[in-house]
Amino acid sequence: MAVKAEWAGGRVGAPLIGISAYCEQARWGVWDQPAIVLPRRYADRVAAAGGIPVLLPPVPGIEEALGRLDGLLLSGGGDIDPARYGADPAPQLTSVREERDTAEFALLTAAEERHLPVLGICRGMQVINVARGGTLHQHLPDVVGNASHAPVSGAFGSHPVRVETGSRLSQILGRDGADLSFATPTHHHQGVDKLGSGLIATAWAEDGTIEAFEPDQGGDGPFLVAVQWHPEAGDDPSLFRAFVAAAGDRASVPAPA
Repeated sequence: MAVKAEWAGGRVGAPLIGISAYCEQARWGVWDQPAIVLPRRYADRVAAAGGIPVLLPPVPGIEEALGRLDGLLLSGGGDIDPARYGADPAPQLTSVREERDTAEFALLTAAEERHLPVLGICRGMQVINVARGGTLHQHLPDVVGNASHAPVSGAFGSHPVRVETGSRLSQILGRDGADLSFATPTHHHQGVDKLGSGLIATAWAEDGTIEAFEPDQGGDGPFLVAVQWHPEAGDDPSLFRAFVAAAGDRASVPAPA
């Protein structure tokens, strides 16, 4: 769906959604070089929900881009440096990228200062939690006794979660009635341990792992929802639609004269 944006005292039209990207060694054609990467599903889901995806690479000062954007999506990926939540690294720690940590924590701070809608997915949920003073389980199999949260190497598995009735998330997903449990695409080996300040859990796996949270003031503040599963890999577009709609509401407000 093509959307034409116009300027009339403020941004109108399709909201611009920043998505955190990262740097990895990549191969294509005859090339094998460091590249800025992001699984395509994130951009496709944002576009399908009516937003314009804008990739945000982990470079110094990237948070300044948020002055021109309408929402921030913190994507999934590797582990956060445990020093950021006062822990020593576990043996299973993997894919820590200091440049990505620095960029995403700065992006989140800038987004909150600008009251931008924020959606956190997998690692993105963990970034939000750590930024609020929370901690992480560094290797969930050691906590829950199995690999149910990442059962398939290089692919998404599935496990059920239960969402809290009356939460913003349950309303977004249309699960405010009796149907509170549903299957989710999953691939993660870390998870929330202690919740950060001002956050309330709104979904759980069967083993008690926190699978979603939102601010404890409910729907009164800016949109902030974080999920541990991967909705971009599933069939339900409702979370992306709600997030992009919140960004669109902000985008439609005229700029001060």
